[in-house]
Amino acid sequence: MRVLGVDPGLTRCGLGVVDGALGRSVSCVAVGVVRTPVDDPLPHRLLQVSEAVEKWLDTHRPDVVAIERVFSQHNVRTVMGTAQVSGVVAVCAARRDLPVAFHTPSEVKAAVTGSGRADKAQVTTMVTRLLRLREAPRPADAADALALAICHLWREPMRARLAEAEARAAELARTHKARLAAAAAKRRDDRTGLTP
Repeated sequence: MRVLGVDPGLTRCGLGVVDGALGRSVSCVAVGVVRTPVDDPLPHRLLQVSEAVEKWLDTHRPDVVAIERVFSQHNVRTVMGTAQVSGVVAVCAARRDLPVAFHTPSEVKAAVTGSGRADKAQVTTMVTRLLRLREAPRPADAADALALAICHLWREPMRARLAEAEARAAELARTHKARLAAAAAKRRDDRTGLTP
C-alpha cells in the first residue's frame, strides 16, 4: 500500500509518500514541503497547495491520503489555515476517489515513537531510523508527513479488523435480540392459548 501523508499548513505543508507491506516494513518514496508566501492572498495560497498536492497525487499515485487532524490550538489563525489546507487536500483526494484518513498528532506520535507525547525531534529521529534515511527530513513538517503515512500503514489494518469485529458483534446482537423477541412472543402466545 502506498500512502501520501500530509502535515497541513498554510506557510509550510509537509508531504511524504511511504510504501508499506505486510508487517512493519516501510520505505520512503518521496518527501517535501509546499511553501506559500505569507503576503499572498489566502485564495492564492490555497490554490498553490492544491496544485502541488495534485502533482504529488499524479506523480506518486497513492492508495490513500492520511492527513493530520486539526486540533485546537491557542492561535485561531493558525488553526483556520491548517483546517483550510486539510479541506483542500481532502478535495484533491476526493476528485480521484481516494480514501482519506485523519489521524491526531498523538496517534501519529504514539505509532512512530511509542509515546503520544513525543516531541518533534523524537518523531524526526524515529522517522529517519524507520525509513532508513541517510539524513533527517527537514523541516519538521516533512518528517511529520512521513510519520503520518507510517502511522496510517501501521494502524489501518488494526482499524479495519476492529471495524469488522464491531460489525460482526452488531449482527450477532441483532440476531440474539430477534431470537429473544421471538421466544417472548411464543411464551405470550402459549400463555394466552393462541397456539394449537
